[in-house]
Amino acid sequence: MRTVLMVAEKPSLAQSIAKILSRGNMSSRKGLNGACSVHEYTGSFIGQSAHFKMTSVCGHVMTLDFIGKYNSWDKVDPAELFSKAPTEKKEANPKLTMVKFLQVEGRGCDCIVLWLDCDKEGENICFEVLDAVLPVMNKPRGTERTIYRAKFSSITDTDICNAMNHLGEPNRNEALSVDARQELDLRIGCAFTRFQTKYFQGKYGNLDSSLISFGPCQTPTLGFCVERHDKIQSFKPETYWVLQAKVNPEKESSLTLDWDRVRVFDREVAQMFLNITKVAKEAKVESVSKKEKVKQRPLALNTVEMLRVASAALGMGPQHAMQIAERLYTQGYISYPRTETTHYPENFDLKGCLRQQANNPYWAETVKTLLSEGINRPRKGHDAGDHPPITPMRAATEAELGGDGWRLYEYITRHFIATVSADCKYLQTTISFSIGPERFTCVGKVVTSPGFTEIMPWHSIPLEESLPHCEKGDVFPIGEIKLLEKQTSPPDYLTEAELITLMEKHGIGTDASIPVHINNICQRNYVTVESGRRLKPTNLGIVLVHGYYKIDAELVLPTIRSAVEKQLNLIALGKANYHQVLEHTLDIFKRKFHYFVDSIAGMDELMEVSFSPLAATGKPLSRCGKCHRFMKYIQAKPSRLHCSHCDDTYSLPQNGTIKLYKELRCPLDDFELVLWSSGSRGKSYPLCPYCYNHPPFRDMKKGMGCNECTHPTCQHSLSMLGIGQCVECENGVLVLDPTSGPKWKMACNKCNVVVHFFENAHKVRVSAETCELCEAALVDVDFNKAKSPLPGDETQHSGCVFCDPVFQDLVELKHAAMRHPMHRGGQGKRQGRGRGKGRRPGGRLNPKKPKDKMAALAAYFV
Repeated sequence: MRTVLMVAEKPSLAQSIAKILSRGNMSSRKGLNGACSVHEYTGSFIGQSAHFKMTSVCGHVMTLDFIGKYNSWDKVDPAELFSKAPTEKKEANPKLTMVKFLQVEGRGCDCIVLWLDCDKEGENICFEVLDAVLPVMNKPRGTERTIYRAKFSSITDTDICNAMNHLGEPNRNEALSVDARQELDLRIGCAFTRFQTKYFQGKYGNLDSSLISFGPCQTPTLGFCVERHDKIQSFKPETYWVLQAKVNPEKESSLTLDWDRVRVFDREVAQMFLNITKVAKEAKVESVSKKEKVKQRPLALNTVEMLRVASAALGMGPQHAMQIAERLYTQGYISYPRTETTHYPENFDLKGCLRQQANNPYWAETVKTLLSEGINRPRKGHDAGDHPPITPMRAATEAELGGDGWRLYEYITRHFIATVSADCKYLQTTISFSIGPERFTCVGKVVTSPGFTEIMPWHSIPLEESLPHCEKGDVFPIGEIKLLEKQTSPPDYLTEAELITLMEKHGIGTDASIPVHINNICQRNYVTVESGRRLKPTNLGIVLVHGYYKIDAELVLPTIRSAVEKQLNLIALGKANYHQVLEHTLDIFKRKFHYFVDSIAGMDELMEVSFSPLAATGKPLSRCGKCHRFMKYIQAKPSRLHCSHCDDTYSLPQNGTIKLYKELRCPLDDFELVLWSSGSRGKSYPLCPYCYNHPPFRDMKKGMGCNECTHPTCQHSLSMLGIGQCVECENGVLVLDPTSGPKWKMACNKCNVVVHFFENAHKVRVSAETCELCEAALVDVDFNKAKSPLPGDETQHSGCVFCDPVFQDLVELKHAAMRHPMHRGGQGKRQGRGRGKGRRPGGRLNPKKPKDKMAALAAYFV
């Protein structure tokens, strides 16, 4: 019996596919990484009996990054990132240990079937999976085929079984095009981002953005928003005049006529036309025309149109809408939501999809009518050769999906029903009048067949005032003629829907990446989302785009990225060489980067007008250890300290508050310490601004506070305040927060675990003694007599937080409330680890493996 490994892109997909293929007769178990399950069953595979193991990854297995020193902003010239800096594939999420998991499940398997999403990213993940599992799979016999690719567009029994019966091969060229895009975006984006972030944050204090990022797609996206802003700012309203006439076909009714000249921009000319027409007393009918017109049903739905409607009509941001669509897809409610195609293949079961909707009370009547009278073939759209249009695959209720999920599903379903409905037909009547020498017109529309507008009422023909029955030569008395003075108005800021249209038109990004690029310019504080989901550029976004235009317009215009996208598509089609495209594109951007660096003064001139220099920003907070003058605390992102006398800037931990720490000084450099806090329910720790940026010991890294400092004698260091190993993560140490009294706590210096203990204690100190059981540092606690919870009215006790039974009821594990959510860290062994019985030089921990009893004693934290 052969063993077949099958891999999907997400755990929920793996379960759904396995359930269909095994007809529900499968066993399931958790994989070793805890995130992915393995579903096993027996069946036949290419005419032979087989044991199937269906599992999944969680998106990309690997990610591209620079190696070693090239990840440091301080050690490497950004120009080196274009060619000299070597890259490597690293695990996208090391905590998931996905490579090890795949190898464990793939060991001893004879074949592999890849059920990754059927787009370019999916093809790329196919080869990431193959790189992990092929070395441990059984070797093929001779020319025996062992690698198979399933192609599917929805999670339905028909589509999945059909994919299993028509297995193909993964597409190496499409995977290479994704590799090329990843490397281009990494090298180009990092080089420009590092340079301009360090340059501008080193000079200006109120940019209010932690990263001044550049992206080959992100920057042209911002360019569209700023271009519209510039049109609004440069717009000069012009006054114009319109002649408006009203006639009275009957005594109680009036009809407003539109002037055939529309408008004039000269007041005297407008007054002349008014004087001429005022002489006439009647309006004469010159012609009456009636035409039957058609409003076409919509094309089948693709990703870009779905995102446009979600933003414009449903008020959902593109990224949020895409996340909901992906969830609906993995749950089997809709077909694959990433597609450029608006044309259904000839063999697509339109009636089958329509029957699924026959019992929904919102559209059951329309669906049953279509099924009985016959559906209309959808309009012929664009076939991109990827996936069928987005289609509802099974019925759902509002109670099942809830909120935004239902709203998006409802739109997708209504759109699908509309594509197989009839066109909307209406009769348009146009009456032409003459008043003196001037011509006027009125138009009326009467719906003769509503067609698809019954299911999409927002597209229906608006109700208009009915026109009188008349013939050529009829005359009507004139009710009034007047001159209206109006002004031209500026365009409004771009909506997300309009921006998506521009990005699609100019080839910026793909249907999958467009939401990411729009989200990025919002996250970077380059634009803000206003009412109506309009994108208004910030000062920073405007200055950056104007600066790019001043130095090199191609950095912000869509032309060069569009050309790169075409080259990437040629790689995917096998018509361009991967290495040549990469080398040629990087060479172009390397030259542009050098010119940008040499010409940065041009952008700097624009920055000076909008932003304040560091020296003029912020408020005095703590003293510099070099000049002993006050350094200024700059609160705007990224928060930092700046000494204007030394012209030095010191980065600080983000997403919290900073205040002076009792005017205490670091024993190494004489800088005043500051205290970072994430709030009363979070964690806090002191830090030396200089040590935080220039680690004093070899075993420390940049960005470490006093709670990770290995100074052997400093009263604020890990050596003095560290208590024991974190009960959740493997590398963290629980450190006493000396500022937390009377609600005392210790917090992990790696993850967000917080342990509250000894509430209302007068004093809590970390002892030099260690626990005999677990080697954690002992804690000396001193209570006020009136509030002491200790037995026998004692006020003092020394013991181990983990092991001492006296302390057990006084200790409570929590997770810090962070301003920005943090990952809780790996589920390491829940064991205490102390500071060790002896300290090494430099104050490093000297942990020993805890005794078995420790695991049981720490269990009460869980």
